[in-house]
Amino acid sequence: MSDLIEYVIRACLIGAGATMAIDAWAALLGLAGVPSLSMSRLGRWVGHLARGRWRHESIATAQPIAGEAWIGWLAHYAIGIGFAAMLLALCGLDWARSPSWPPAVGLGIGTVVAPLFILQPGMGAGIASSRTPRPMFNAVKSLVTHTVFGLGLYLAARATALLLAG
Repeated sequence: MSDLIEYVIRACLIGAGATMAIDAWAALLGLAGVPSLSMSRLGRWVGHLARGRWRHESIATAQPIAGEAWIGWLAHYAIGIGFAAMLLALCGLDWARSPSWPPAVGLGIGTVVAPLFILQPGMGAGIASSRTPRPMFNAVKSLVTHTVFGLGLYLAARATALLLAG
């Protein structure tokens, strides 16, 4: 298998696995009554982004986009795969063949910049959820969620290494 094909396969498997870790975390939070990002709202934001509008007063009151739930789920997994590709670009295939946790968790934590400074302001929640009733809670929840993503990157890289070994 060529390095490029291996890179793409690993990025897809690792990114999808890490994103599933976030989804499992969100489900656990939901059982505890803690709401998570709505994939329909993410899809609405992405749909408007494609039309040239990235900032909204409130994404909840923005005009709905046809297929926004599907768009949101697709974007959610594409972003996870993109971050996994970034991890592989930074650490290389040798890391992916024998992963260690610090690069994965470090990158996962670093990805919290995206929701705090791009997604939340774009959806009307302000920088680091500053326009929400509980900004510190929401910012910490984002940090913990992206730490879970980093752990998911590591675990998915380990599973992928075992799957593709030999």
